[in-house]
Amino acid sequence: MSEVFFVGCGPGDPDLITVKAKKLIQKADVVVYSGSLIPEPILKLCKKGKLHDAAKLVREEIFDLLYKNAKQGKLVVRLHDGDPSIYGAIKEQIDNLEKNGIKSVVVPGVTAFLASAAALGTQLTLPGVTQTIIITRAESRTKVPTREKISELAKHKATLIFYLSVHLLPKLVDEAIKGGYKKTTPVAVVYRASWDDQKIIKSTLKDIAQKVRDAMITRTAIVIISDVIDPKTYEYSRLYDKEFSHGYRKAKVKSTKV
Repeated sequence: MSEVFFVGCGPGDPDLITVKAKKLIQKADVVVYSGSLIPEPILKLCKKGKLHDAAKLVREEIFDLLYKNAKQGKLVVRLHDGDPSIYGAIKEQIDNLEKNGIKSVVVPGVTAFLASAAALGTQLTLPGVTQTIIITRAESRTKVPTREKISELAKHKATLIFYLSVHLLPKLVDEAIKGGYKKTTPVAVVYRASWDDQKIIKSTLKDIAQKVRDAMITRTAIVIISDVIDPKTYEYSRLYDKEFSHGYRKAKVKSTKV
């Protein structure tokens, strides 16, 4: 059976591409890529293959390219920014290929919210603050179930991460506050995480929308709402506590906790 490789190339920095992804692009006969979201240095890795910009194509045209070339035994790469599994629309492509006898292989990549956390120099879960990350998008042309409305997700007070939503930031803020976040909750907006023109804007729910508007950021940004961005206090991890034993280390001192 012929194969199509769905490959994540990372968030922007060409050095964040995986070794496996790099090798596939270099060997590929055909690369169908996600428009301007793929950095030029990564496209240049494709030495012998033919490049096709998917931003100019509709679903049927993309499928036709993948199917016909794979059927001819060519090495076909469907190149996605970040990781293909997050808002990558790969399921419909994989299902159509499978119906027509073409196997799909997914190669993961570093996704933008992880690059954003790295840019912020923080971790997205903190003991005593939150141990949960919710990844979502604001409702627009793509509908979301009622149970996944922002105001519903906000009730968890977890780290709330938005893709494809910065242009709707005032709505995000209103819904987050409606769901229970305080107006003083820290927010970070990371524009083009890991790219050379990366921008970081940090504030609170109270005025983040105005600051982002002033910076004229309307797309290609991750929004993170969480106390982990600027924690007032947090607990140290138990993993490296001197009183904590696990399979690789005995406790250094006897626990005094009762």
